[in-house]
Amino acid sequence: MHAVSLEPPPVITAAALRRALIVGARRVIAACDELNRINVFPVPDGDTGNNLAATFGAVLHGALSRRSRQVGELLERVGEDAIDGARGNSGAIMAQFLVGSAERLRQRQVLDVEGLSSAVRRGAEAARAALAKPVEGTILSVIEAFSAALEDGARLQQRSPRRLFADALERAHAALAATPRQMAVLQRAGVVDAGARGFVVWLEGIAAYADGGLATLRAHGGLPLPAQDAGPVAHSHETIDPQRRYCTECLLVGEAIDRVALRAALEAQGVDSLVIAGNARRVRVHGHSGQPQRIFDIGAGFGRVEAMKADDMLRQQRSAQSPGLVAIITDSASDLPEDLAERFGIHMVPVRVSLDGRDYLDRLGLGVGEFYRRMRASAALPKTSQPPPGDFRRVFDQVLACQSAALYVGLSRPLSGTLQSAETAARDHEAKLRCFDTRNVSAGQALLAWRAGELAAAGADPAAIEAELLRLRPLTRTFAMARNIEHAVRGGRIPRWAAPLVRWTGLTPVAAVTEQGVLKVAGGLLARQRAPEAFARYVARHVPAGQRWRVIVGHADAAEDGARMLAALRQRLTVAGDHLVEIGPAIGAHAGPGTLLAGLQPASG
Repeated sequence: MHAVSLEPPPVITAAALRRALIVGARRVIAACDELNRINVFPVPDGDTGNNLAATFGAVLHGALSRRSRQVGELLERVGEDAIDGARGNSGAIMAQFLVGSAERLRQRQVLDVEGLSSAVRRGAEAARAALAKPVEGTILSVIEAFSAALEDGARLQQRSPRRLFADALERAHAALAATPRQMAVLQRAGVVDAGARGFVVWLEGIAAYADGGLATLRAHGGLPLPAQDAGPVAHSHETIDPQRRYCTECLLVGEAIDRVALRAALEAQGVDSLVIAGNARRVRVHGHSGQPQRIFDIGAGFGRVEAMKADDMLRQQRSAQSPGLVAIITDSASDLPEDLAERFGIHMVPVRVSLDGRDYLDRLGLGVGEFYRRMRASAALPKTSQPPPGDFRRVFDQVLACQSAALYVGLSRPLSGTLQSAETAARDHEAKLRCFDTRNVSAGQALLAWRAGELAAAGADPAAIEAELLRLRPLTRTFAMARNIEHAVRGGRIPRWAAPLVRWTGLTPVAAVTEQGVLKVAGGLLARQRAPEAFARYVARHVPAGQRWRVIVGHADAAEDGARMLAALRQRLTVAGDHLVEIGPAIGAHAGPGTLLAGLQPASG
């Protein structure tokens, strides 16, 4: 007769699970560069490591930063924080895996073998269901293999959670190694799937805690990663669809959000790489689109739209292909002509714009023409806000994952907190990233970004680029003319008594950016019908003669006036290169429709 064991089966407590998840998250963050390097699917934009690091970083600073009494409570918090912080395709899938796993463990105090297997199975199902078009050979395949191994092991009696997990990890390693045989794009690049590798790295961290205990927790994620091939990956072998160039994401907050209907609405708009992750209250939307605002607008029909972002994957890919060049970044207040941004691969961080109770990303979320049309019809004035440090941090992380150095060419400090926001984000990259105060705005800022991009493309180092910008900064001039000051009066930027004075006298105010980076009224023009030409004469009189100039003329919903002014400047100055641009919402919200703006910079060479 066999003896019956009276010992209770081994279980995982909430405290032990929390510590294991901390080590796993830290290990993924430590593997960030490796995961970026092998990222070729679904698009070769080299940011899978950043995305997973951001996702797990949100969990580390949230649910894992405080104790939980129950396993179910802990995993529910982990899932919610992962949804809130999820970034990218792999981050959203990982977040949904965590949310799904928590669904089977509500109210559970501890985790046993059966509970572990059941939770991971539900997580695998939830992760697969989050994708509109699941693909094998990705993180989904590895999650499935891991889950199946846990189910197989759970059927055997007297198996400890630790042993069960170790055996399932072996199966996950085998599934990871098989991913290149499942996807030709991986085989051509000679890599495994980056998202799948990130999932396995996370499992390895959990297993390391199970084996090493508190010693691994004290290592702060500094566990040695298994050796990987450090050779470069030819990201250029695969292309990004220009019609779906923006990796677009947002968080929807509401009650009883219908994820099935949301997915159908987004699929009808042709959104690619679509992931809908979350629960009935909080949903993370990820997709690739040429028009990010479509995703945000559809999302607004299901809940409150938060945490909007739209990353240009073509620019990210260009960074991955230019490891030896300095990355140049600016913000949308620069009004940089799009053809210059494309030519020199200049990255853009959008300013936030609020209009009619909705928040938008400058240019990406709200087109310039639509902005002015709605602004004219709106009873309330639009408002702008600086990009939060997180927006800058995301771009800085992306470019520095591929390129050795970066330079941010920023909006004048006295005019906005945008530069300070960028400096806050740059603290993590002090050795490789510089923030330059242009002491300028709009066209003047764009001229300095143009020159920086030109030098970076020619192979100049950060010190040389910054030295040239310092030389050009006091020589770069920006002037603005407001034909209609009613908008500025409504916004309180011009006193109310000035409006009737301008109407009675026909005086058109002219402002200029000082060398200290402050915008001040500099004079006025007595001109009505020929105001653009009069403004051109004013500008020509206030810059040194005998100089060759680069010129950018901007207009706020006044294309004909802008063209007339540029033509007049060409007649009065020696112009070495010029551009006519629409003033975007970041500046137009303050200047108002009809404003003309001119930036001039001495041409180099």
